[in-house]
Amino acid sequence: MIIPKTREEIELMRESALIVSKTLGLMAKEVKPGVTTLYLDKLAEEFIRDQGAIPGFLGLYDFPNTLCMSPNAQVVHGIPNDIPLEEGDIISIDCGAIKNDFYGDHAYTFPVGEIAPETLQLLKITKESLYIGIRAFKANNRVGDVGYAIQKYCEDHGYGVVRELVGHGLGRTMHEDPEMPNYGKRGRGKKFIEGMTVAIEPMINMGTKNISQLKDGWTILTKDRKPSAHFEHNVALVDGKPELLSTFAYVYEALGIKSDEEDEFRISNTECRMMK
Repeated sequence: MIIPKTREEIELMRESALIVSKTLGLMAKEVKPGVTTLYLDKLAEEFIRDQGAIPGFLGLYDFPNTLCMSPNAQVVHGIPNDIPLEEGDIISIDCGAIKNDFYGDHAYTFPVGEIAPETLQLLKITKESLYIGIRAFKANNRVGDVGYAIQKYCEDHGYGVVRELVGHGLGRTMHEDPEMPNYGKRGRGKKFIEGMTVAIEPMINMGTKNISQLKDGWTILTKDRKPSAHFEHNVALVDGKPELLSTFAYVYEALGIKSDEEDEFRISNTECRMMK
């Protein structure tokens, strides 16, 4: 059952999402060759707690850490460790936070130093597909419209779209209805309703769409061990249109990147005040 949120609840969710956004901005400053994912995980936990929030992943389904850290061929759910990142790696950092009893949950895939042009292209297309999917999250559309939009864009560029892992509704629990696959058929699935809040998160592979899992019971890998990228935003349906609750602005500020990719999604006065 889809759980629509009031405007007041959406603003509380925005606060949680922006704590995650700021955490990813902190990670952007720290991701570099020689840094371990376990070090980054500890920084993130301290930062989230300093914001008056609770790490959303720590202990969830018995996950042992604050961040899911998934380098290179790892798709998602990688466990932080003491292996240093290397020049040319990529690293998906997925983060959650709980404040005011609501979850924020989103992700960004970072290059580590200079990366191969074909890997940079994978990151570019995956992130573009996220916004293409968000555009389809609007009144009178259905789950399949978002999945179709992401799938077509990525497959047209020759990439594999993971089937077994999907986006999801978000609110007082991490995973609410509906599931939000990154593939599908237009006009199929649950219809979007005003006030619903979701996490849209393309997981796109350079090669095959097929995946496997490590014996740790968490880490998901591409079957062919080619790189995978993952980007995620939290979005609310407000006045029939998608409104971002999360932002990559803090990441871009840390990396010196100028971008207008979020401008088309209405930002409320509340969000503008909170981002200052």
